[in-house]
Amino acid sequence: MKKISIVFAGWMCCVVPSLADTMSLNDALRATYTACVGIDEKLADLKKMAGINTAITGVGTGVGVGATAVGLVKASKDKQLESVEIELEKLRELEEQHKVPTDQTADDADRFMAELETSWNSIVEKIKKKEAERDKLNKQSKSLGNWRTGLMAGATATNVAGAIIAGTNGTNGLVEDMISNCSKTVESLNRSVAQARLNGEDVTEAQQIVAACREYNSVDISKIAKRARGAMTASIVGAATGATGTVLSAVANSDSVRDNNTDDGRQKEKNLNTASNVMAGVTTAASATATVFNATQISAIKKVVAVAEKCEGILQ
Repeated sequence: MKKISIVFAGWMCCVVPSLADTMSLNDALRATYTACVGIDEKLADLKKMAGINTAITGVGTGVGVGATAVGLVKASKDKQLESVEIELEKLRELEEQHKVPTDQTADDADRFMAELETSWNSIVEKIKKKEAERDKLNKQSKSLGNWRTGLMAGATATNVAGAIIAGTNGTNGLVEDMISNCSKTVESLNRSVAQARLNGEDVTEAQQIVAACREYNSVDISKIAKRARGAMTASIVGAATGATGTVLSAVANSDSVRDNNTDDGRQKEKNLNTASNVMAGVTTAASATATVFNATQISAIKKVVAVAEKCEGILQ
């Protein structure tokens, strides 16, 4: 019995000074209110901006898909155009070959021309048709190239906007600090509850506040910032590839490149168009990735919002 008394006395020596340093229940409640109220409002702003950014990067994804599709259609038209131009070259060679031989007499020349008239007219007619087909395909290709350039520029702009919003929509330590301070005051309140209970005070409301606001310990606030950084990185990649693709598309569609019908000129145009289409695909993928990050950031914010609403609902 004597040993138990000594142990109890020792325990009281340790606990009583600790309780003596604890704030009164009213002071602890005021401190908790000051530290915890306002988090919900900050999270609402983050959620709203994440929603806006999801819409923006979603548009960027759609525009990127459009640019990629237009680029593929243009590639098909360019292939047809190249085939028509090659056929035109062959027809013109045949046209050059159909000339009256200079060593023939007038009668022979008349017979030669009479025999050749049908095939000659056929070649001329084919050349006219092929030229009309070439002009039509060339106009379509030019128009598609301009569309692709415009869509790529749009995708670039949405990714730039997405990167800026994502960069500013990370919590930047502010919300983490607010939640950390809230958690600390809740722990302090919990100690005050223990002391108040010993003093015979009513601690029912304070216990409810502790139970609700302690749930901040169960959520990972860092996920919000991580998702924002992921969205920003993806959008930066999309902006870079989009800008590159826009320039490549514009150069490929320029008259100086399109009008160069040499083998080297055609190959250069083909390479530029292929590179632009690849950039359109990469930009689309980057925009889609940013959209996913933004959407998952909203999900992470919602989990913290649920705790904030519960905590602040009881405090107010």
